[in-house]
Amino acid sequence: MAVDHETLLGWLSRLKLTAIRDQLDTLLDEAARQDLTMRETLAFLCEREIARKDERRVEMAMKIAHFPHARELDGFDFDAQPSVDPLQIRELATARWVAHGEAVLLLGPPGVGKSHLAIALGREVIRQNHTVLFTTAQALVAALVKAHGEGRLEERLAFLAKPKLLIVDELGYLPFDPNAAHLFFQLVSRRYERGAMLITSNRSVGEWGTVFGDPVVATAILDRLLHHSHVITIRGDSYRLREKRRSGLLQKATPSLEPAGNKPS
Repeated sequence: MAVDHETLLGWLSRLKLTAIRDQLDTLLDEAARQDLTMRETLAFLCEREIARKDERRVEMAMKIAHFPHARELDGFDFDAQPSVDPLQIRELATARWVAHGEAVLLLGPPGVGKSHLAIALGREVIRQNHTVLFTTAQALVAALVKAHGEGRLEERLAFLAKPKLLIVDELGYLPFDPNAAHLFFQLVSRRYERGAMLITSNRSVGEWGTVFGDPVVATAILDRLLHHSHVITIRGDSYRLREKRRSGLLQKATPSLEPAGNKPS
């Protein structure tokens, strides 16, 4: 059966085998150089097509996640933060906890790498074929309050319940008003044991009553988050202050920014 080149490209397009279509001559030449059998050649072509589709899926998922920056685990300075166990972080990168709908709490003072780890883990979770959404605590609460005021709270909660992992960054930098705290509780309840959450905070869990302005609501939120959880408390100085010291901008040692109550729970 003789098939001209353009017809073959058209068939590949109809089948949406775009990686094979775009590299057809190169791939066939490579198969010939390796002296592959027909079965091996087919497997080789399928492998390239799957790799391209995986690459595009990851690229799209990264955009949908709305990460503010690109951060990777390889870029995290574990030597500078000895309170962080690299093996524990690598285990979290496998995303098994996400598949089980568990929670991760990254606690510690500003500048110690909590957001870096949150984004890096989120990117690894995407590579493990899970959906992710990243937001700051203040942006999240503002969206919930706005939706509640417009009568669209259920719609917004449903949207926030969809990603397999929801990352909430910077919880505790500003206190919640009581209404916002109750809305956050509804979100945590909606995702409990169904969708994983990763939360970064500069406050220990013992201080969350102050953050939410209501110890009862804070207890209810923590009851759900801590039921199946991994709590990582990072101690040490801010990366930013450390760099300023190295450059000579800070001559004197700066006290730790860790809150007095920020101890492992």
